[in-house]
Amino acid sequence: MVDGTDGTGGADWSGWQAGWDRQQEWYMPDREERFRVMLDMVEAVVGPEARVLDLACGTGSITDRLLKRFPKATSTGVDLDPALLTIARGYFEGEARARFVTADLTDPEWCAKLPYDSYDAVLTATALHWLRLGPLATLYGQVGELVREGGVFMNADRMKDPTTPRINAAERALRHAGMERARAEEGVLDWAQWWEVAAADRVLAAPTAERFAIFGEHADGETPSLEWHASTLRAAGFAEARAVWSSPSDAMVLAVK
Repeated sequence: MVDGTDGTGGADWSGWQAGWDRQQEWYMPDREERFRVMLDMVEAVVGPEARVLDLACGTGSITDRLLKRFPKATSTGVDLDPALLTIARGYFEGEARARFVTADLTDPEWCAKLPYDSYDAVLTATALHWLRLGPLATLYGQVGELVREGGVFMNADRMKDPTTPRINAAERALRHAGMERARAEEGVLDWAQWWEVAAADRVLAAPTAERFAIFGEHADGETPSLEWHASTLRAAGFAEARAVWSSPSDAMVLAVK
């Protein structure tokens, strides 16, 4: 993708989706592995015909993989970012199994915008670190009400352990070295560069300007430990919660209602 068009003057939504995935994979080389495990657990706990809420969905990366793997699954994506939602709606145009909702997850009434009162699975990845602990705990309480009995919630994100500072520093140094090698070998766009391209695109320029007016460069969120996530989810009404996947820097917590 160079100019964001498909050769006929229309937006190249597949190109934008692929470009977003590539940019994210530069930060997380194991991104596809976490998605695979996430969908494995959806299938194991609630089955392949799940009604899914893709929380803080962005361009719909989870929804894309969900619908390709499970033909009878459905997804509701919810996000506040107007640029990423523009890509999601363009990419999934005509796909009856996917719908997208604009909502602020810190708004107490955001759940009222959803098309359903309950979901078999609520999934999210690399997004909720934008929230501080208070709003995140509140969100978990709302998610606990949205997930049906026997349903599942999964969050794959950066989860730091403050009791291991030397391990954390070693992991960070190794990860950054790998990112620099990938940049030199593949010429991948980083976060800032990807948004510069979006801001210059005739279709995405306006929603990109709107998203930076909403969020700024990056929100001042937090990355609590896996133990915090699990205990907060149990307090929100989930019967069980623990890690089902981890890397040196990230983890995925699964909670069953």
